[in-house]
Amino acid sequence: MLRTKTTLIVGAGASAELQFPGNDELLTRIVQGYDFERTAGETSTRDGQLLLRNIYKLAERAGKPVADVAASAERLRNACRLGRSIDSVIEQYDHDPMAVSCGKLAIAYFIGQAEARSSLRDEPRVRGELPLQGKIAEYWIYQLGQLITSGVPRTKLGQTLEQLTIINFNYDRSVEHFLPFALVMAYGIDLKEAQAVIAEKLHIIHPHGTIGRLPWQGGEAPQAEWGVEQPWNLHAIAGQLKSLGERKESREIVREVRKAVAGAKRLAFLGFGFQPQNVELLFDGSLSHGPEVLVSAYGTSPGNTATIAQILKRQCGLDSTDQLMVAPVKAWELMRDYSLLLES
Repeated sequence: MLRTKTTLIVGAGASAELQFPGNDELLTRIVQGYDFERTAGETSTRDGQLLLRNIYKLAERAGKPVADVAASAERLRNACRLGRSIDSVIEQYDHDPMAVSCGKLAIAYFIGQAEARSSLRDEPRVRGELPLQGKIAEYWIYQLGQLITSGVPRTKLGQTLEQLTIINFNYDRSVEHFLPFALVMAYGIDLKEAQAVIAEKLHIIHPHGTIGRLPWQGGEAPQAEWGVEQPWNLHAIAGQLKSLGERKESREIVREVRKAVAGAKRLAFLGFGFQPQNVELLFDGSLSHGPEVLVSAYGTSPGNTATIAQILKRQCGLDSTDQLMVAPVKAWELMRDYSLLLES
């Protein structure tokens, strides 16, 4: 049971638990997918062929010559060889709008593909169970499901969910898709009722957008079912994704993100990469109330781990190291190992 105002900041490392591509893998897929010389030869891949078709469609929609759009995709591809994430590469290309569009198209394509192939299926094999494959306890969203339902009466669920905000820097809809099934299992309620509870009570912010809204979600964004590898409205989905620079131009989203951070008594960073641009989006100066901070730092070098600790001490206004817990574990392990603290 959540008893403390908590904000989860979710990065690519958390989605990787569900077999979504991390930053390096996504960059590699884009480099391979936009290799048009290979696409024209005998070693062409399905991804390359489909992306090339979509480049033709992008050129048609933009009223640009195909060769010009393909050249922008090639420039983006080359930059991906040096980039740390596709978000940072897109940020570099504010001078080339077509390269930005090619980047967003690749994100929509590969994340949609990843949803279809992830460990989180469209529905459970058996009604009332969870749509997860493998060891379900080794997913952070399973641990989240436990956190928000354990010991919580159905009549108090809305109040518990209102204690939680999720800032999700990923483009997939794993949290939104999974949690209604968790409520069905925990309370034996109808799936539509569970979806309505999540839609009404749980505050989830996607600073960069998502690859469409699920059919039961409100809003005006393009709609896409979970796990559809090639949605018919792929270009509309890609068009509403936002670069960090575009998000910063929206004062509303910046205020929303910073309010969620500043208003939390406890912050948990799950698989978050601490890229400077994203850290800057989270904080407007140093926090004054010194929240408790948890960080999953799986695979992070000792030097970068120490840097993360310094950043958070400064940005969160922490006077005591007791308030900061940086653990070299995966997101699900952090949720499990600090479950008593998260529920306190």
